[in-house]
Order: sequence, then structure tokens, then C-alpha cells
Amino acid sequence: MSYPEPRYLGAQGEITALFRPADTSPDITSPTGNHTHYLATHTSTGGEFGLYRVDLGPASPGPSTHFHRSISESFFILSGAVNLFNGDQWITARPGDFLYVPPGGLHAFHNEADEPASMLLLFTPGAPREEYFEKIGEVAHRGGDELREFLLRHDSFFVDPP
Repeated sequence: MSYPEPRYLGAQGEITALFRPADTSPDITSPTGNHTHYLATHTSTGGEFGLYRVDLGPASPGPSTHFHRSISESFFILSGAVNLFNGDQWITARPGDFLYVPPGGLHAFHNEADEPASMLLLFTPGAPREEYFEKIGEVAHRGGDELREFLLRHDSFFVDPP
């Protein structure tokens, strides 16, 4: 096993780090009281990964069972209890719990508790997920061909739960 080929070839390094203070307002607030924070986007990481903090309100629904063909998705629970579907069963995940879903892996999540929950979502490689987060509610409401095309464009394939 070896490291990837170098992508920075300079001799002195550069000042390129990005900092996001903890008190930065959420990038998205949904009508259900969920908040999404764009910690590191496809654009800011040059496509390496996307990292998002998702704050789920009490008794908050999430996406139904789905998979991605080109990206993995990982979940790290920060607070509360999040119900995660690992393709086989639902797991109540608590702070410190982690779930990795490789491309093709079935998964879903929601918060069925009466308390809020927070988690990190990591997508690798980075994909432009921001449009998905921002528009899925309105596009899903309209449905039809527009929804099918939107989901295809965002590598999201929903299935009936097993």
C-alpha cells in the first residue's frame, strides 16, 4: 500500500486552509426544523469529499431507502439518536457511532426520537450535493419526470425497503 501520487509539487507550501467557525449559521433550514451546514463542499475540496453537519429536529423524517452508484456516504453521530438503515436492519445510532455505506449500499435515516439529533455526513469523492439538499423538497413535491431527472443527476436511486 502506498500514498497517492503528489498533487502539490511546490517546495514551501501555501496558505490555503479554510476555516468555518462553529457559530456559522446553517446554509439550509427546512420547514421541518432541520438544518444543514456546508462544512466542506465539492467546490471547496476540489472534489475530494463533501462534509456536512445535519441537525435533525425531533421526530424528523429522512430519506427512504436508496443507494448511490458513484459516491460513498458515511454517518457520524454527534448528538441525540439517529435511526440508520444499513441495508439489512435499522440501527439506533448514538453519539460516537459511525456507519460507512460504499457505492451501491442501501441506506436511509431519520430521527424518530422526541429530541433533536445531529450528525456528520461525508460523501467521497466529493459531489455537488448542495443543489440536492437545497431543492429536493420542492422537486419531490412536483414529482414526475422532473423528479426522476433530478434524482438521476444527483446519483440517488430510491428503492422499496426490503
